[in-house]
Amino acid sequence: MVLGFRRQLNKGTKAQSSHVSHQMGRQRRNDHLPPPMRSPVLESLDRGKTRRTGTRGANTSRSRRSATPGSRVSYATGEAVVARPARPRKSLPRSSKRSVNVVRQQRSGITAGWRLQGLWEPDQQDASVQAISEEEQKKLAALEFDMRLPRVAGKIDSWLLIIVLVLLCTGLVMVFSASSFMAARTYGDASYFFQKQLLMVILGIIAMLVTMRIDYRQWRRFSLAGMVVILPLLIIVLGFGHTVYGASRWLTFGSFLSIQPSEIAKLILALYIADWLARKGNQVSTFLYGLAPFVILVGVVLGLVLLENDMGTAIIIAGFATAMFFTAGANIVQFLLAMACGGLIFIVEAFSKGYRYLRLIGFLDPFKHVSDINLQLYQSLLALGSGGWLGLGLGASRQKTGYLPLPFTDSIVAILGEELGFIGCTLVVMLFLLLAFRGFRLARRTQDIYGALLATGITTWLVLQAMINMGATTGSIPYTGVPLPFISYGGSSLVISLAAVGVLLNISRYIQEPESPALARRSVTVNLRKKYR
Repeated sequence: MVLGFRRQLNKGTKAQSSHVSHQMGRQRRNDHLPPPMRSPVLESLDRGKTRRTGTRGANTSRSRRSATPGSRVSYATGEAVVARPARPRKSLPRSSKRSVNVVRQQRSGITAGWRLQGLWEPDQQDASVQAISEEEQKKLAALEFDMRLPRVAGKIDSWLLIIVLVLLCTGLVMVFSASSFMAARTYGDASYFFQKQLLMVILGIIAMLVTMRIDYRQWRRFSLAGMVVILPLLIIVLGFGHTVYGASRWLTFGSFLSIQPSEIAKLILALYIADWLARKGNQVSTFLYGLAPFVILVGVVLGLVLLENDMGTAIIIAGFATAMFFTAGANIVQFLLAMACGGLIFIVEAFSKGYRYLRLIGFLDPFKHVSDINLQLYQSLLALGSGGWLGLGLGASRQKTGYLPLPFTDSIVAILGEELGFIGCTLVVMLFLLLAFRGFRLARRTQDIYGALLATGITTWLVLQAMINMGATTGSIPYTGVPLPFISYGGSSLVISLAAVGVLLNISRYIQEPESPALARRSVTVNLRKKYR
């Protein structure tokens, strides 16, 4: 009996506790639900009753609460609406430390580590930021931008490649035509020099393909090492070089291989000066950190080249180095003073050697001393004059039969004008002008300063060398012996020039194309319509 009473008591207790828990659960749900509102159906019924009876019920108090968009709204089913008392909002205690706003950004480059380091420690972050000066921050930002440039290579400049290939084919044809008489008389084979030039063209194309595939920014790592190698070679050639026509320019290895260190120095110096000027930044315009070290660097190379009795190569190196320095942002006053001093040095050097002085005298009167001083210049002018407008025909030159010395090297333009006439020479000049246009266009559209300076230097080098060769052949400037790029016979000059073109083609794979080029058909049409409205 006692056991039965206890069971009944436990059942009652459980039922009561379950009822209480159910009521508490409903209370919790009601607390989390939005405030109830009166049902629109009941309100509509009340309005109908009011119209019929003409009286308003005193019990129809309407309690509405505006619900926020997107929230649940519950409607009361009874007549009365019980308003729930407002509960005070809870707030977290304020932190004593200053909060840090973290902005997540996609960063890459060498500065990504120190930008995110100490992000959750404000005091340490402030100390690290204050320790870096503004100049160092600018250098890091510039280096980060350089490293974030797109590494996915695009298409090469096909027009530049076509121009160079056309010049190469023209050179092969003209070398065979201009050297056939001398090769047959000396070696018994009219194609002797043509075969050697063809081999150099193949080696040069291989070098161009290699440099075209290598990212031009990778050369910055090896430019200093290249200077360390080329400077001793320029010194060695002075004592152990092979001397030809009074100039000691070649290092010979056996009877077949010979290299010209001054030609290699052109490319290496262009790579190094571009890197050096890019690292200097705004310091280029200062005398202590810009002009003075630049003059010392270029002056050492020019001094070694002038000791080889190679005035033409020295002028080319000074020309493209000056163009790169001016492009990098040199001070105009300092730049003009340096140009004046450099010109004075070249004039003194021109009058210091006997044969250079005689060339200056011959330049003033090209039709005097035609049998000794002006022999080559006079015969070149005769060849150009004999060609006329259309030329004598390919292979029909008379000056190459012993009258013009070495017609397939420095004086090949004279044979080209004699056989192809004024039209042929004009086409070659147009090809070099197009080469200059495409090269400087690359320099303008390159995304980093190193690529812009490098493209400027290489383009200036090739175009200036062509101008000096043509000017000396036509008597426009005092005679100096430099080969015509891609056309004249020569191994070192041809291979190095093609390697430099490969660097230009690689730069063209990373240029930034404008949205609307100035010479595009659509832009020209729009401009014409605006003009004639």
